[in-house]
Amino acid sequence: MSEQPTRVTVEAIVRADAPVAPEASRLRRSWLVVGLGALAAAFAVSVSLGPAGLPLGGVVTEMVSALPGVDVGEGLSDRHAAILWQMRLPRIVLGALVGGTLALAGAAYQGVFRNPLADPYLLGVAAGAGLGATLAIAYGPDTTSWPVDALPIFAFVGAVLGVALAWGVGHTASSAQSVATLILAGVAIASFLTAIQTYVQQRESETLREVYGWILGRLSTSGWHEVLLVLPYVVVSTIVILLHRRLLDVLSVGDDEAGSLGVRTTLVRLVVIGAATFGTAAVVAVSGLIGFVGIVVPHVVRMVAGSSYRIVLPLSLMLGAAFLVATDLVARTVFSPAELPIGVITAFFGAPFFALVLRTSRRFGL
Repeated sequence: MSEQPTRVTVEAIVRADAPVAPEASRLRRSWLVVGLGALAAAFAVSVSLGPAGLPLGGVVTEMVSALPGVDVGEGLSDRHAAILWQMRLPRIVLGALVGGTLALAGAAYQGVFRNPLADPYLLGVAAGAGLGATLAIAYGPDTTSWPVDALPIFAFVGAVLGVALAWGVGHTASSAQSVATLILAGVAIASFLTAIQTYVQQRESETLREVYGWILGRLSTSGWHEVLLVLPYVVVSTIVILLHRRLLDVLSVGDDEAGSLGVRTTLVRLVVIGAATFGTAAVVAVSGLIGFVGIVVPHVVRMVAGSSYRIVLPLSLMLGAAFLVATDLVARTVFSPAELPIGVITAFFGAPFFALVLRTSRRFGL
């Protein structure tokens, strides 16, 4: 990697209002290959390793035979095939959806707020989802006869309500809906919802273990149910955010300058925040609170590939998916047959990396 692109990238991270050079704003084919290659590698390793090892060649044969009109024989025994289709593949696909969505939403939030420290939980998604999950665990109805568990429903509703409250408070405090006002409103709402959650936990202390198990993140699945549950939200959220990648580049020069170019900044900000929130709320509802993905992955992309959102958004989507599939592999194998909460693994890698990013920025005097 040459020195010059690194200087430009670090400057863009710290001074997010810096204009982006046109020649550095396109997603080169080589980076697309890197992103897809990282995802394919994480997928191949994760599908093969686990408490029950599966031969990669047999997995490929089994999956090719599942294609319509293709029959190349059975690659796995009935037992291994059941592990592949009913346990391992749903979990890997869910991890890819969750990781890709969190990284994409984090990059989108950083573009909307022109703040490199923004993450998908900035406006109260985490606090709202945490309160919703806590209420479902402590007071939720018996859903054994329901087709859907109450916990993801409560968590999703709580996450959306948290952001809606932050947006409403921010709009009430300032009709101009400035970025700083919206962030402060998000901090206030998150603190308020967290206080309610803590009170409920104290009142229902017997649920603490289950609540903290959800807060630390998990990718446990029962077949493809969770994947199908979040997939529509993830697809819609991803399409909307990617369609706004050029407008996020324009927003990076400032609201006044963007407005002078004909960009309706408030509408763009509302649409992108709404799409990022729905995607984040959907994946958090089934995975719990998994931290650092929405900050670490977009920063890595900026450092190595460029700061244009036409590069950051699609690469964050692919590398976020690869990152969470890889960390889930570590979570379920390092102390096998026991599992670590995946949020612990992402924090273990994410916190030192984030400190390194801050140290690098300071070394460049930015």
